Amino acid sequence: MAVTLPQERIAAQMAAVGYVPDRDLSTALWLMDSLSRPLLLEGEAGVGKTEVARALALAHDTKLIRLQCYEGLDQSSALYEWNYQRQLLAIKAREGLNADEVEEAIFSEKYLLERPLLAAIRQAKAPVLLIDEVDRADEEFEAFLLELLSDFQVSIPEFGTIAATTIPRVILTSNGTRELSDALRRRCLYHYVDFPDVDREARIILSRLPGIDAALALQIASMVGLIRKEDLRKTPGVAETLDWAATLAGLDIRHLHDEPDAVHETLMCLIKTAEDKARMSRQVTERLLGKVA
Repeated sequence: MAVTLPQERIAAQMAAVGYVPDRDLSTALWLMDSLSRPLLLEGEAGVGKTEVARALALAHDTKLIRLQCYEGLDQSSALYEWNYQRQLLAIKAREGLNADEVEEAIFSEKYLLERPLLAAIRQAKAPVLLIDEVDRADEEFEAFLLELLSDFQVSIPEFGTIAATTIPRVILTSNGTRELSDALRRRCLYHYVDFPDVDREARIILSRLPGIDAALALQIASMVGLIRKEDLRKTPGVAETLDWAATLAGLDIRHLHDEPDAVHETLMCLIKTAEDKARMSRQVTERLLGKVA
């Protein structure tokens, strides 16, 4: 009797919700669960790092909580804030009361605004916490994040310490715009997400567009793979591949070679800059089409 490995079960769960992982990613997701460790996904923009978190939340039938990182992101924006307007109204309504009583009233749960990190540790069912593009945040925020991922509790001076109700599955993504600290890397499991090979991208197309012809899906994946090897400013991502596949299927195209004009004219689904549009001339499109089986 064949034994189903944990990686295979996770791969099947992810595929069922429209994400087709490779073996290494399936192993990383299994280890993330079995070791209760955050998973750092690194790779170029467009390879589908964010989509891993979305699919994982769907596979576990749980909530996805996303923290989008950016330069200047601080703890209050990521963790919690006080509802100052309501606090001011409460202070006015309590004029004449003891100052300690007023302070106790306004620094209570009623006036606490959860931001993604606090919300993630207060869910009844463990969510997937996506910390997206962590390399865009500064080193100070990274140090704070490392502390949170170690303890999973938050200290609010006016309120007290809030311990995690559940421990979220944490996925961090990085496009490599800044080198992350060794401490953060040591805290996380690591997986580099690359663009899918032709066969896997064809499977992704079929999973997202189940009505599309399998031969066409393979041709599209082959063509996109060739385009990615061109000297482009912005390499097409998987989302662009799916847009192009949906467009070609909508035009009822069965074979790319039969409709070279439509293939070239719809490349705007993949090409996103004026420079790249100039590079992808009709002659280049025809040359690449000649290499597609």
